[in-house]
Amino acid sequence: MSRDKLKVKLRRLVEPLIEEHGLELVQLDYHAGRKGHLCLYIDKPGGVTISDCEALSRDLSDLLDAYDPIPQSYILEVSSPGVERPLTRESDFQRFQGEMVKVYTLEPVAGRKSFEGKLTTSGEGFIELLPEKGEPVRIPLDKINKAHLWFRP
Repeated sequence: MSRDKLKVKLRRLVEPLIEEHGLELVQLDYHAGRKGHLCLYIDKPGGVTISDCEALSRDLSDLLDAYDPIPQSYILEVSSPGVERPLTRESDFQRFQGEMVKVYTLEPVAGRKSFEGKLTTSGEGFIELLPEKGEPVRIPLDKINKAHLWFRP
């Protein structure tokens, strides 16, 4: 089974349990090899705690042992996405309006492929950023390669 197909299978298996815990799955990473590694990044409004990660890890371990979707041994890690949380869905952009973000596009938008600024708007199929200097930039969601919150101490 390809890595992408396995990730889809794992996501379908674990998401209902994650939601039962009142959490959302932000990202699922799996790396095969001699020491495989399955890492689930979870979040909830107000942020996740170590207790959230521990409780979910125990329940996920039981679920994964029962279904055994990964043929070799691996390490299971359940973690917070951190202060520079990835933004992967349209709902993420709506939830984090007003926050500082970094966005990288697949192709140039307004002559650039990377942007930093305040996420001011998230509409149907686009976001709008207000850079610290310059004019607002409208970026179509389908042009976004990668985006995350931007932590500035």
